[in-house]
Parts: sequence; C-alpha cells; structure tokens
Amino acid sequence: MSKIAVITDSNSGITFEEAKELGVKVVPMPFLINGETYFEEISLSQEEFYKHLGDNVDISTSQPSPEDVMKVWEEALEEADSVVYIPMSSGLSGSCQTAVMLSEEYDGRVQVVDNQRISVTQRQSVLDALELANAGWEASDIKEYLEKVKLESSIYIMLDTLKYLRKGGRITPAAAALGSALRLKPVLQIQGDKLDAFTIARTKKQGISKMIQAMEDDINNRFGGMDNIDNIHLAVAHTQNEEAALELKKTVMDKFGVSHVDVYPLSLSVSCHIGPGSLAIACSKAIDI
Repeated sequence: MSKIAVITDSNSGITFEEAKELGVKVVPMPFLINGETYFEEISLSQEEFYKHLGDNVDISTSQPSPEDVMKVWEEALEEADSVVYIPMSSGLSGSCQTAVMLSEEYDGRVQVVDNQRISVTQRQSVLDALELANAGWEASDIKEYLEKVKLESSIYIMLDTLKYLRKGGRITPAAAALGSALRLKPVLQIQGDKLDAFTIARTKKQGISKMIQAMEDDINNRFGGMDNIDNIHLAVAHTQNEEAALELKKTVMDKFGVSHVDVYPLSLSVSCHIGPGSLAIACSKAIDI
C-alpha cells in the first residue's frame, strides 16, 4: 500500500498543533497588513488579526509563494510516495490553480484537490482524505472522489456587521449604510466556489432560525434526509464569537437530535471579508466507502 501524505493550507482552520495530532501538514496563508506580510499562526495569531481588523488597517489575503508550497510538498515526499494537497476553493483564491500548475512538475506524485471548500468543510475534506488513505486508496483516486462529492457540503454565515462587506467592495456604501441603520443581519452562503448572499434577517434570532431552516432543507433535499443524519457532519463556526457559537451548538443539537456538533473559529481568510461577531452553521455528508 502506498504511503500518502495529506497536506492542506491554514484556510482549513487546522492549526499546526492539530496537524501534528492528525498526521497532516499545513501551508500557512500570508496576509498583507498595511503592506507588510504576515503568516497565519507564525507571525499572526487570531488575536493579533482581530486587533488589526478593529484598528481599521488595510488587510488583504494573499497566496503562499510557490517556493513555500513546494517546500512542504518535497518535505512530505521524502517519506511518502505521494501527496494529496487540499487548498482553499479555486473560486475564492488563485492559490489552487497555482498549485495545480506546480503539481505538473511532480509526475503525478502530487494530486491537488479542487473541491471548492473552505474553512470547516475544507477541514472535513482533510479528515475524509485521511480516512480514504488509511483505507488503502491511491492519491489520484482520493482526488477524484473528493472532487466528485465537492457539493455535498454547505455553510451559512450570519454577519454581525456590514462594515467589512462594504470595505471589500462586495456591497455599496449606500447599501451598507441603509442595512446598518435598519440593523439588518445578512446571511451568506458558501456552496461550491462562491461566497454569496442568501437572505436578510432583522434580528440575530431570526438569522439563526433562517440558517437552521436552510440547513434542514439541504439535509432533506440534498443529503439523504433526517434518516441519514448519522452520516452528516454538523459544525458551528464563528469569528471571535465563541460564547454565542456554543449556544448555537446546543440549538443545533436539539434541532437535529444529534449528540455531537463541532465548534471552530472560521478561517482568517473568511474573517477578513466578514469581520468579527459572525456565526455559521456547516454540514458535510460523510464519505461512502
């Protein structure tokens, strides 16, 4: 059986410590803050990131350099026969396509998975890849399978503020001002390769209700129904809003009758565009092997 190394980037939310426990490697994502480059979890912690964000400085995401990506691959290939690399969605960053191009130099030993996921659903893809590798699958088969089931996941995110959507140019200043005046809570969705508007709520309570209803609709219409709930990974995520996330976890457990729901911070690459105070619900259909 081939030895396969699973590698992802820090958009998955997997920390270096968690990566060691799981037996995976993580490529840190760079951020530009006032023109200076920082690397997630190396020179930029979650706390430092949100402090910069609160100080209204210019923050933008960037791609890891080809040299940094290939260095991690080559270190893994010293011990493994092949690599399965799971970067963030190609629809949200050019880093995936760059990785695909770089992988052409490795004669099939590096398989780049473009399954259009990010944050908690990208994390689940890493866990799925590990399970498939342990079951004896080859790297190319893992890539093919994960891309085939790429749309079997959903994320719904309720924002606390429109400020960062306006700052990033995703909505106009006038729309942001009106929404803020009315205290509207936008709910976004990530399905496939885009971060899109889903609905608007007038209160946090209403926003949570709409996210749970949307997740229930997905489970019933796309993921096999409530009879299949044991084969669906449910998660709650947040941006600097852990207390509310833990409350939402209880609500999700009660609603869907499950005994386990993971809670994670949303990755900083998402936080950069939506700001602190958000809440999210995510689900991924379990792999079928």
